[in-house]
Amino acid sequence: MRPPAFWARGGARLPPLLLSPLAALVARATARRVARPGWRAPVPVICCGNVTAGGAGKTTLALDLAARLAARGVAVHCLTRGYGGRVRGVHRVDPLRDTAALVGDEPLLLAASAPCFVAADRAAGARAACAAGAGALLMDDGLQNPDLVKDLSLLVIDGATGFGNGRVIPAGPLRESVVRGAARCRAAVLIGEDRAGALAALPAGFPVLRARLRPDDACRALAGRPVLAFAGIAHPDKFFATLEQAGAVLVGRRRFPDHHPFTPAEIEAVLREARQAAALPVTTPKDAVRLPPDARGAVGVAGVSLEWEQPDAIEALLSEILP
Repeated sequence: MRPPAFWARGGARLPPLLLSPLAALVARATARRVARPGWRAPVPVICCGNVTAGGAGKTTLALDLAARLAARGVAVHCLTRGYGGRVRGVHRVDPLRDTAALVGDEPLLLAASAPCFVAADRAAGARAACAAGAGALLMDDGLQNPDLVKDLSLLVIDGATGFGNGRVIPAGPLRESVVRGAARCRAAVLIGEDRAGALAALPAGFPVLRARLRPDDACRALAGRPVLAFAGIAHPDKFFATLEQAGAVLVGRRRFPDHHPFTPAEIEAVLREARQAAALPVTTPKDAVRLPPDARGAVGVAGVSLEWEQPDAIEALLSEILP
């Protein structure tokens, strides 16, 4: 589903006002849930979370941290709910055999970097990971999940969209108030420029680490090439802007809902339009794992990584909790 327009900053004011009683109920229910005690794992637990519905860059941050932990010699294992997948219970992701329909798209990306467990019950997933030899647990999402005690929680903020209109679901995009979410985090990670005034909503003096998206090698290789870009992520325009930043010539942009399961007919339509425009069809790594298998060889994949303004700052936070 696409978020309603009034969720955005500066959107219509009447719908949020009408929905404010429901939003208050959601906020109270979330506050009760996060107050429940969780299981304390025998290894450090790091959570990449946010307070908004939809993408903020949590998986991108998780992949960056997984690489940093591995560089320190830490046996990091990832935990995620597996949004969009149908698997139940605790499941260790097999990146060679599992599909996005089974486990979700983000777990497949994480599993390419580190062992990844899908579990709605994060404590059960954490126990399985520890039994498999985890030296640290890295949660992609889960800030509002109380099953597992976190040693380091980071509040991920998309600089382009921020906290929207600042209201809780369904009146706005927030899962809980910014202040309540920040109270359980060690620092915020702002990805991109703060174009939506998000930093002003944070508590005074709250630590903020700044980063930006950097095109990967595959993305930079598209410089000067005509490209038909398509994406089913929370903010497709960020992907399109990254391609243009890398020098690609966009002849078309196709937007799909977040986590969209592409049908063969939809992909054939994209490929046909690309052929007519003499362009290369290109999508994101997250979308690529949801493509029909026989179409993957015909579609280019271009991704991003994080470039930190002060890399030593994130390393210092990791050092606080690692032995």
